[in-house]
Amino acid sequence: MAQVVFGLLGTRLDRAKPGDRWQGWRPTVAICQHEDLLIDRFELIYEPSIADLADTVAEDIRSVSPETEVQLHKMHFRDPWDLEEVYSSLHAFVNNYPFRPEQDNYLVNITTGTHVQQICLFLLAESRHLPGRLLQASPPKRKQKKSEGSYNVIDLDLSRYDQLAARFALEQQESLSFLKSGIETKNEAFNRLIERIEKVAIHSQAPILITGPTGAGKSQLARRIYELKHQRRQLEGNFVEVNCATLRGDQAMSTLFGHVKGAYTGATAARDGLLRTANGGMLLLDEIGELGRDEQAMLLRAIEEKRFMPVGADRESNSDFQLIAGTNRDLLVDVEKGLFREDLLARINLWTFCMPGLADRREDISPNLDYELTQFSTHTGNVVRMNKEARTRFLRFGESNEARWRGNFRDLNAAVTRMATLAAGGRISVELVEEEIERLRLLWQNRHNDTNISSPLKDILDLSQLDQFDRVQLEEVVRVCRQSKSLSDAGRQLFSVSRAAKAKPNDSDRLRKYLARFELSWNDFVS
Repeated sequence: MAQVVFGLLGTRLDRAKPGDRWQGWRPTVAICQHEDLLIDRFELIYEPSIADLADTVAEDIRSVSPETEVQLHKMHFRDPWDLEEVYSSLHAFVNNYPFRPEQDNYLVNITTGTHVQQICLFLLAESRHLPGRLLQASPPKRKQKKSEGSYNVIDLDLSRYDQLAARFALEQQESLSFLKSGIETKNEAFNRLIERIEKVAIHSQAPILITGPTGAGKSQLARRIYELKHQRRQLEGNFVEVNCATLRGDQAMSTLFGHVKGAYTGATAARDGLLRTANGGMLLLDEIGELGRDEQAMLLRAIEEKRFMPVGADRESNSDFQLIAGTNRDLLVDVEKGLFREDLLARINLWTFCMPGLADRREDISPNLDYELTQFSTHTGNVVRMNKEARTRFLRFGESNEARWRGNFRDLNAAVTRMATLAAGGRISVELVEEEIERLRLLWQNRHNDTNISSPLKDILDLSQLDQFDRVQLEEVVRVCRQSKSLSDAGRQLFSVSRAAKAKPNDSDRLRKYLARFELSWNDFVS
């Protein structure tokens, strides 16, 4: 195969010194002097202002390596230090170049040119727009007789470096474990979600929207994202968190955007505000759907332009922060109702991740139980364990459909805290577990009867017309349906046991008839 080198002509290094033409090291010429590196063709890019130097270097290459064909390419850079201009010019050049990888072997010389030009060549080689390996030449050492110096060839195909690839894989696994607080979760969908979040967290500064039910761990995940980025030195500022449901009235604007002294009655001193405090760091706006329309408009401008106007100020403030927004509401529905700005949702909706509730991750109750016990011991200094029978009984209940986990991980945390506090001698017994199970059943029953608690049936049925038995059963059916892709998929999950005894199971028909008892159909609650 033919050996082809791409390179930029150096305005300083490649210029021969008067009266000492061949003793000075000139990298473009020196590359062609190596006996173990035979160059068949040199694609040399030069600027019009050094055309004479380009002709001289081409002639010198032919004199030291007659078998090397030199192709000169004129390229004008208004500013060779402008990254956008240099990359665009080089990108256009390689896009139009007739590469023949089956016949030619390509090397990309990054020894000469400005640092920006070298970086652009590296990027083009890394992205395979320029399908070659990097070539780095070095001058001869002192007292070294050979004037050509030395060279190194670098292959950017990381798949060839097993040890390096293994190191990257290990680093990613450490990041994933960090985001999961070290909990070895088993739920495949959740693990895939964390993998995607890890990639976005490392490679993006754009806003992130985390949705999911209350207690699903949105705030904890946001803090772990911040800590991961802070470890990678991607953020230097603070992590600032606020629950937007606590912001009411005139204080909301002041809390978020700050105020100047005398802005309103009682404003005896200036206040920076949370956006300013988060400068250079991360701002978590939990329950962002609770923000008022005025605050939403100010926030949109702060995200897009990094500028905002403090209350009572006549000059703008600046703050460059990454936003993570959390909500347990359907913001699309709020947009339709006029409660949330559509343009703000579009701005924060670039990366959206839905955190599943604990009831949808029942296989993760076991590792999270261990985590909560460890956290209790860490915070109190008292080591508490569960005996085998107690653990088995708690998991049998917690992983069953009887366990509602309406408060998600908050319910699990509270349950472990109660059992651990009452554990005699640091051992949680079966009796304590049975007591806690009854407490959880009563808790979820009371929440179920509370009209202030949102129900999946609230928008499609008059709940006052349902017996509690029917309501509990129907809520589970609706929950499964809303998480399923089709009527038959939901039926298979709901009738997974009884269908095995039927020769010709028709899960869709059974589910359709059940819903019809309540004058419901699949289309009533599935979008």
